[in-house]
Amino acid sequence: MSPLLPPDYKPSDGEEFMNPMQLEYFRQKLLRWRTELLDESSETLSSLQNENLAEPDLADRATRETDRAVELRTRDRERKLISKIDEALRRIDEGSYGYCEETNEPISLRRLEARPIATLSLEAQERHERMERTHRDD
Repeated sequence: MSPLLPPDYKPSDGEEFMNPMQLEYFRQKLLRWRTELLDESSETLSSLQNENLAEPDLADRATRETDRAVELRTRDRERKLISKIDEALRRIDEGSYGYCEETNEPISLRRLEARPIATLSLEAQERHERMERTHRDD
């Protein structure tokens, strides 16, 4: 059973890390984010289905097709984001949420607040990005 969260609850460093209240806070945050993305996706799908691309003016048609391509790319990124949200929810259920995949150290609450799908601590993420830049230059 999930704990009831007070409406003004915010995780703090003074609490035990990833206690039931914090886990429920992040679960709800992730579920709200996922719902928002799915709602936006449904709206996009609906507007694309109702859209008429048969513009008589070539410039108008090109503009509309470009807008549509940008919208579809955005939705593809959001689809990938939903997958990451689902993965974070799975980690909450398994008890590994909030801990760095590389070091197994806690990820800071500030980082999780800003990026609730984070899987690496800030230090591990910075190392990872440095390694990517180093190998990309090869």
